[in-house]
Amino acid sequence: MASKIIAVIGATGAQGGGLCDAILNDPNGGFACRAITRDPSKDRARALAQRGAEVVRADIDDVASLRAAFAGAHGIYCVTNFWEHFSAEKEKQQAKYLAEAARASGAAHVIWSTLEDTRALMSPDDTRMPMLQTHYRVPHFDAKGEADGYFAGLPVTFLVTSFYWDNLYASGVVPQKSPDGSYAWALPMSDKRLAGIAAEDIGKVAYGIFKAGTKYVGKTVGIASEFLTISQMSDKLARAKGIPAITHQDVSADAYRAFGFPGADEMGNMMQMYRDFEAEVVGRRDPALARQLAGSILTFDQFLEKYKDRIQF
Repeated sequence: MASKIIAVIGATGAQGGGLCDAILNDPNGGFACRAITRDPSKDRARALAQRGAEVVRADIDDVASLRAAFAGAHGIYCVTNFWEHFSAEKEKQQAKYLAEAARASGAAHVIWSTLEDTRALMSPDDTRMPMLQTHYRVPHFDAKGEADGYFAGLPVTFLVTSFYWDNLYASGVVPQKSPDGSYAWALPMSDKRLAGIAAEDIGKVAYGIFKAGTKYVGKTVGIASEFLTISQMSDKLARAKGIPAITHQDVSADAYRAFGFPGADEMGNMMQMYRDFEAEVVGRRDPALARQLAGSILTFDQFLEKYKDRIQF
C-alpha cells in the first residue's frame, strides 16, 4: 500500500523541519514526506531529499504554486513566519493562500499552526497595551488567530503553539553580561509563567495528530512542554552554562517596548500578554497531551543540555 503523502510547508524551518524529521524517522509509519520549500537547492532541502523526502518548490506568496505542491496530498501542514517580514497583513494573506490551496487539494487532514487572537482578551479601548500596525495587539498572534477563519470548513486541526525556547540562540533573547561579570536579562514577565517548547517538538506533535487519523479533525490542540517563570528559566540556564547566577530584572512592558531593537514593540506586547493573561494562555495548552502525541518532547533542562553550546551571551 502506498504511503500517504504529508505536504509540509516550511520544511527547512523550525516547525516544518521537525515534522519532516518525524515522518522520515518513522519509515514504517505509513506516511511519506513532501517537503515544500522556495529553494530546493539549499543545503537543508538537499539533506531532506537525501533522506527520502520528495522536495517540491513552491512559494507561500504564490497560490498557484501551492495548489500544485498540495495536489495528491493526504495531509497538509500549514505554517507562516511573521518574522520574515514583520507584517500581520502579509501573514494573513499567506494563510489565505494556504487555505485556498488546501481546499482545492481535497486533502483528508490539514493542520494549521496558529496562536490566539489576543484582541479577544481585552476591549478595544483598553490602554494597558498599544495597538500595533493600526489593528493589532500582538500582530504575529492576532494575524494567525484571525486567519483561523480561512480554514473553516476544511478537515482541519488548529494547533496552538507556544514560545520557542530556540529564541535563546536564534533571536538573541538572552541574558547580558555586565562589566562586573554578572549576568541578567530584562523581561516584562514579573513572576508569571511563560508557556514554552522546543520548536522541533511542534513537528513531532503534528505528526502524532496526523497519525491519529480523524480524532483531532475539527478540534483545537494547544501545546507546550513546560510553564516556567523567567527566574526558573534563569536558574536552569545558569546551571547549563556553568555560571553562578542569572538575574531576572523585571522591567515594565513600556520600558521593554522602548528598547528599540527590531520587533521590540511586538515582543513587549507579547510578553505583556503572557504576563497579564497567564491563566488564559496556560489554560489553552496541555503539556501532557503534547507528550502523548509526540511520544516524547524535551523539557527545558533537556533542551539546554542539547543546545547549550549554541546559546551565547
